[in-house]
Amino acid sequence: MRAAEAVRAVAAARSIAVSLGLAADDVTVLHDSNKITVRLLPCDVVARVAPAGHQVARFEVDLARRLAASGCPVARLDPRVEPRVHERDGFVVTLWTFHAPVPPYEVPPRDYARALERLHAGMRRVDIPVPHFTARVEQARRLVADHDRTPELGGPDRALLAEALRDLGRLVAGHGGGEQLLHGEPHPGNLLATARGPLFIDFETCCRGPVEFDVAHAPEAVGRHCEGIDADVLRACRLLVTAMVTAWRWDRDDRFPGGRRMGVEGLGRIRSALGRGGFDLRG
Repeated sequence: MRAAEAVRAVAAARSIAVSLGLAADDVTVLHDSNKITVRLLPCDVVARVAPAGHQVARFEVDLARRLAASGCPVARLDPRVEPRVHERDGFVVTLWTFHAPVPPYEVPPRDYARALERLHAGMRRVDIPVPHFTARVEQARRLVADHDRTPELGGPDRALLAEALRDLGRLVAGHGGGEQLLHGEPHPGNLLATARGPLFIDFETCCRGPVEFDVAHAPEAVGRHCEGIDADVLRACRLLVTAMVTAWRWDRDDRFPGGRRMGVEGLGRIRSALGRGGFDLRG
C-alpha cells in the first residue's frame, strides 16, 4: 500500500481491535503489498487489512475455518473474536492468531512436503467454489498485454512472456491428470515454522488444478519428497509459475522488494528454457 493508505489501514485495524476488547497499543508491519498485514500488541493478534473492494477476505475467512476443521496445517483465526470480516474506514480487516516462528525458521524440504500433502488431503474434503488455475494465468496474460500497466516491459520481452503464459497454460491444462482444490501460492513466504509445526497462511489465491501447480511454488528440493507427482507436469508448472511471477514483477504498481530485478531474472530463465527446445511435457 502507499504510505498514506497504509497509515489509514493500520488505524482501521487498531480501531477494530480496540472495539472488540483487544489492547492494540503497538503495531509491527509484517507484510505490505496490495494489502497490509500487521501484528498488534499487547493483544498479540495478526490483522490483515485490504481495501473494502477486496471481497476475497470473506472467502478467505470461510475457507480458513473449513480447512482448520478438516485438520489442515493452517493458521487459525483469532479465537477471542467472532470469525468474520470487519469493515472500517474503507477497509476490510480479518484477525488471526499470531504464531511465533521457531528455529530453524526455514521448514526442511521433507517437512514442507509432508505439510503440503496434508493440506491437499484436507482440501479434498472441502467443497467450495474456486476459480481454475487457468484464470490466474489469464490474469497474468492480461497484465502483459496492457502496455499502460507494464510500460517498462520491452517489445521482445513482452512477446516472450505472452508466449510462455499461453503455451505453458495450455500444456498444463491439457495434461489429462486429476485436479483438486489448491492453495495457489504455497511458497516459503506463505509457510510458517511454528511450535505446532509448519502452517500455511494466505488462502486468497486458492484455485483448482493439478497438485503439481502447488508443488511448483515450493523449492525444488521439496518436490523430490512429494509422492505421486508427475515430473514432466511439475517441470512445466515450475516454468509457468516463473512466467506468472515475472509478469507481476513488471506491473507498474508492484511493490515487491527487488521486484524489477526478479522480473529481469525471470525473463532470463524463460528465454533459457526456450533456447533448450521450447515448452514440452516430455522432458
